[in-house]
Amino acid sequence: MAPLKSVAVFWVLAVGLALGAARLARAQRAAVSAEHGIVTSAQVLASEAGLAMLQRGGNAIDAAVATGLALTSVYPIAGNLGGGGFMLIHLAAAAGRSARDVIIDYRETAPAAASRDMYLDAEGNVLTGLRSSTVGWRASGVPGSVAGFALALEKYGSGKITWAEACEPARRLAGDGHILSPGAAAQLRNSAGTLRLFAESKKIFLNGGSFWQAGDVWKQPDLAATFARLQAKGPREFYEGETARLIAAAMQKNLGTLTPEDLRNYRAVERNPLRGTYRGHLLVTMPPPSSGGIVVLQMLAMLEPFNLGRMGHNSAEKYHLLAEVMRRAFRDRAEYLGDPDFSNVPVTQLLDPNYLRHRMDDFSVDRATPSSAVAAGLGPIKLSQNAASHQARFAQESSETTHFSVVDAAGNAVANTYTLNGNFGSGVTIPGTGVLMNNEMDDFTAKLGVKNMFGLLQGPANSIQPGKRPLSAMTPTMVFKDGQLLLVTGSPGGPTIINTVLQVVINVIDHQMPVMQAVEAPRIHHQWMQDLLTYERYGISADTAALLVAKGHALKERASYEGGYQGDAETILIDPVSGIRHGAADPRKPDARAVGH
Repeated sequence: MAPLKSVAVFWVLAVGLALGAARLARAQRAAVSAEHGIVTSAQVLASEAGLAMLQRGGNAIDAAVATGLALTSVYPIAGNLGGGGFMLIHLAAAAGRSARDVIIDYRETAPAAASRDMYLDAEGNVLTGLRSSTVGWRASGVPGSVAGFALALEKYGSGKITWAEACEPARRLAGDGHILSPGAAAQLRNSAGTLRLFAESKKIFLNGGSFWQAGDVWKQPDLAATFARLQAKGPREFYEGETARLIAAAMQKNLGTLTPEDLRNYRAVERNPLRGTYRGHLLVTMPPPSSGGIVVLQMLAMLEPFNLGRMGHNSAEKYHLLAEVMRRAFRDRAEYLGDPDFSNVPVTQLLDPNYLRHRMDDFSVDRATPSSAVAAGLGPIKLSQNAASHQARFAQESSETTHFSVVDAAGNAVANTYTLNGNFGSGVTIPGTGVLMNNEMDDFTAKLGVKNMFGLLQGPANSIQPGKRPLSAMTPTMVFKDGQLLLVTGSPGGPTIINTVLQVVINVIDHQMPVMQAVEAPRIHHQWMQDLLTYERYGISADTAALLVAKGHALKERASYEGGYQGDAETILIDPVSGIRHGAADPRKPDARAVGH
């Protein structure tokens, strides 16, 4: 557990952010430098769990697994056993071994009972409430986090850290408890509307309705018992043991969709990452079923002919260009992307340099292109009549995922992004386990032309099918220069993930910012539909905004329920000369911290 002095410092930061003192909070956050290994995550106790593995001789993969499991106990808004995600691993060259990059895809899958129209009523309208894809017992895909972390540890761990040892920090933080920060207490309180719908969630996360307060020692005995079972029986216990039995029994009792067979049949899979270049740098990033890697590489290819450094970071000229690139890439995302095991995703064509060169043929330096006029090869996706209302129903839902980055002394690295999808997922906690379930089914296309909870339009390639992985925006990414690892990054934020990663990369490469400034810098977002350029609080000056409006952009400051901020880019930069690791914990998350040795 962190010393009380450290906890107090982070409480001050949290209160500062809550009061909107963003500039003060940022002034108190600096990059952490380390000679050997470094971990940065959204919660200091989880970062420390990972660092403990490095200090015991473990590698970056060992540390990543311990960090991800610990986030379940201390960051339940997104840290999870009941969700899924993606891990990008870089294995540094060693004696008798060349460097290698690999993806662990532990994204959730649709249960066997899932069907294309399962979230439509008799009139073909998208269902709401407890029968929907966002809340309750029918909203969950089959969880992948336990299987993904286990596969990573088994195949790519150092061999010095056992599965039981990697689970121990999470078990201890749940069983012995940890002190709630103001930010964590606020997260629980702000999601009461969903959590109070389910008795188990109300008991655990809302203190029975009385609410947990900052400074309380929060204990989760059922979750601790689940980790103890995982330690004693191994990771398959989650899918075939007592935990699986409890999940399946609760689902059956509440007319949910997951079955014992769904859990027993789940497997994480390995994939080859995507690679692309930008101004002499190599990017290694996520392939489908994430859309993130393709969209980032598309946008960088469209940006490369332009001199962003000359434009300046916050200029209207640059923001106009970024918005135009974003809207074109997100248009392709909506049309073509899905699970490659079920759909023919045209990766090669979408990343073809000639195709991307022509993607900007209708770009104007003077005028914004209306999103309705941005074409894709299969023709426009037409909005249904109830699309706007579906989006409005979830307008107050914050997009919550979490990302963490790790680099060890040998140069091995992990960029991991995982999620429950919305804040606290579906709101369902499985009785007797402490396990929150995801609402990942909303990432599928519930109905063509209808936006999901993040306002995204998605195509037929992402329709619901049993065993299919829903399309994701998660974008764990690494950047290399002259064969050496330079940058490890990623972010939460629903569709904004992609544009957050893009901007961190160009801040480092084009604007040559130190890593902390690259992470701190204001961010913008455009996702094609709706035709809106959003920006962070304090992120665009009045005169810059006026110039963008004059070009035809519709602008909107990010909503206060998101803190006015976009993303949480937990990032590590390795100095190419000294080899020193610099960890930037994003100040948008008051409990985030980079720790190293």
